[in-house]
Amino acid sequence: MAAISQKGDGVCLSVRVQPRSSRSGVAGMYGQSVKICLKSAPVDDAANLECCTLLAKVLGVPRSRVSVVSGRSSRSKVMKIEGLAAADVESALAPYLTTPVPPAP
Repeated sequence: MAAISQKGDGVCLSVRVQPRSSRSGVAGMYGQSVKICLKSAPVDDAANLECCTLLAKVLGVPRSRVSVVSGRSSRSKVMKIEGLAAADVESALAPYLTTPVPPAP
């Protein structure tokens, strides 16, 4: 997956956020990025904080290990997750990024 890359002791994750959504969560892929819907408005860094908190919860790491590397004021962001391998992040996000295949007739 091109959205995830190993960088030193952590992983960089390319995300596309949609603020002011009806509910927060990982919503699949958006091109080469992971789409994340957020309830928060992009005011006073609230959406960035919610994005970090949501990713920490999904990946099972403390909130302090997730940070915004670039794109603080943009919908397209690069997030850094410290202390995980790219394979760990990919397996944790897999249930959110795969769409169920309908059964064959």
